[in-house]
Amino acid sequence: MIDYRSKTPAELEVLMESWGEAAFRARQFFKWLWKPGFSGITEITELPKALRARLAIEGLVYDLKVQEVITSLLDGTVKWAFRLSDGAIIETVLIPSNSHTTLCISSQVGCGMGCRFCRTGTMGFERNLVPSEIAGQVLAVLEQTERERWPRNIVFMGMGEPLANFENVVSAVRILTHELGLNFSKRRITVSTCGLAPQIVRLGKETEVGLAISLHATTDELRDKIMPVNRRYPLGELMEACRRYRLPRRRRITFEYIIFRGLNHSQQDALRLSHLLRGIPSKINLIAYNQVQGLGFDAPRHEDVAQFQRYLLNIGFTAVVRKSRGRDINAACGQLWARALGRGDEERVNPG
Repeated sequence: MIDYRSKTPAELEVLMESWGEAAFRARQFFKWLWKPGFSGITEITELPKALRARLAIEGLVYDLKVQEVITSLLDGTVKWAFRLSDGAIIETVLIPSNSHTTLCISSQVGCGMGCRFCRTGTMGFERNLVPSEIAGQVLAVLEQTERERWPRNIVFMGMGEPLANFENVVSAVRILTHELGLNFSKRRITVSTCGLAPQIVRLGKETEVGLAISLHATTDELRDKIMPVNRRYPLGELMEACRRYRLPRRRRITFEYIIFRGLNHSQQDALRLSHLLRGIPSKINLIAYNQVQGLGFDAPRHEDVAQFQRYLLNIGFTAVVRKSRGRDINAACGQLWARALGRGDEERVNPG
């Protein structure tokens, strides 16, 4: 069966032409596929009856199924657990702020990167998501959210390593940004990676999305310990890939930097960071670690985070402390997954 929502408009044109149909039929079909509230192929009356019948026979329009949804009483963050056709669970988080709303989506079931501090990393890798499951998270949220709370930004910062699922992520970006589809601005989409250097360069060549790097350490010695990917692509290689990334005009690479108590927030770390990022248009998001029991890392004190930010500001960086959202609903990746699967190993976030 053909998964129609995993097809870009160009791929649907190839399909239609192989059936002897005009290319414009593909554009008509694509436009309907990504309308919030779309109820089925029989609804598309502008398509010929015979084509609708063949579409219904040859393929399917895949919808995500809501397993659970919870809303934070503290800040309005909403977290969904979606159950996929094979029973797997993924997570999606809608994060409101004063000026806009951001949607954090997943790209894999689980994750194979093995970052030592990450709850999702303990799950291991199950499989890649296909484009209909990636972009479908956005459509599902639009359908279940009041229009005034629809997201303006999309970040690939949920479960999984996006660049380890490169082809499907790029297809999903093309679907999300197409004018006949959900029509998100490319400037409003950011793809995050833990450091797959070759794919970073390729992403810049094939898309115009923003890039975020999960950095979290300023030496190879520490990063090797907490992020195994660094053994394949050490800091020097990663920074060179960032310098080669084709940034859209007036854009900067975001470097995500989780602060762990007593581990990576010294003045020497700030100086090393300035050397690493030399020549890279950048901004730094500082994140206080949300402690997960059993992983061996401690949340920093408020003064640790504030002092490290001052070090960076004094050097001349743009360094912002990112507020933790949805703490009362365990909005960090992997928390709702465990509960949705009926497991007893979900962790509580330490309020620090």
